[in-house]
Amino acid sequence: MPDFNPKYGQDIKKINQEVKEASLFIQQLKAELSKVIVGQRYFMDRLLIALLANGHILIEGVPGLAKTLAVKTLSKCIQTKFQRIQFTPDLLPADLIGTLIYNPKDGTFTTKKGPIFSNLILADEINRAPAKVQSALLESMQERQVTIGDNTFLLDDPFLVLATQNPIEQEGTYPLPEAQVDRFMLKIKIEYPDKKEEKEIMERMAGHEPAEVKSVVSLDDIIKARDITGQIYMDDKVKDYIVDLVYATRTPEEYNIDIKNFIAYGASPRASIYLNIASKANAFIQGRGYVTPEDVKTVGMDILRHRVIVTYEAEAEEMTSEDVVKKVFDEIEVP
Repeated sequence: MPDFNPKYGQDIKKINQEVKEASLFIQQLKAELSKVIVGQRYFMDRLLIALLANGHILIEGVPGLAKTLAVKTLSKCIQTKFQRIQFTPDLLPADLIGTLIYNPKDGTFTTKKGPIFSNLILADEINRAPAKVQSALLESMQERQVTIGDNTFLLDDPFLVLATQNPIEQEGTYPLPEAQVDRFMLKIKIEYPDKKEEKEIMERMAGHEPAEVKSVVSLDDIIKARDITGQIYMDDKVKDYIVDLVYATRTPEEYNIDIKNFIAYGASPRASIYLNIASKANAFIQGRGYVTPEDVKTVGMDILRHRVIVTYEAEAEEMTSEDVVKKVFDEIEVP
């Protein structure tokens, strides 16, 4: 690890120390979450990465895997506002962002804000809502503001959207276009718990209310941690590694990876940006002031799986975007 970061003009050892001190709340936060949530460490870490990196998450998983409970518990631990929005085919954009209400007494309009004005938003089954509603949500995610009538309102900070998709029931759904899916920093897949975790869930939840959690971190702490995360050192070799990974999804032949026929579209520049930011967030969670290639690998699949579009030939050979991304990670030389 180098001793000096010319970009920030700071001693890297000092950044390392700042991260160690600022990240102390991470373990407290995880301890509080584990009072309610059994297992799901992967999901918990991705929630924290998204919070620190100011990104959004698309979650794919069957019902009953504690997605709502996890986000609700997180909001209690950091004293933020939480809204769960059930997306349905008859939902309108106004139901999400709000609308103008006419007052016949004085002939004026007043603004009624929708549930989007919160810190943590759980958009349940986002693919059940029509395109107009999806677009309204995704615009809010991208611009972090909402326009109602002639007025534009900034959304709260932090503003984190966790959208869920049910992978088993596709009837009556409106799949998100690839260009819109690209706006999510992470796409994660939640699996079933193992036997031991299943038994603990059963014993803990059968006939009992979830345990009470306490607030262990403030919004100011989160914003401060986010600022420090942005200062975490990343060596040029790691930056080149990120660029190589993303480029290999577009022109794999340049890296002697024989998967060109399986890729219709490679990852967008957002992939490079998000790999950089999310790797720093992962380093922060580990209490480090510098990024390693392992940080990039840890978040790589979640950032790239929804940004690589495979061809019909790949589908015919039952090769998914995840298989393509894994091949890229296996072949690109680690610095």
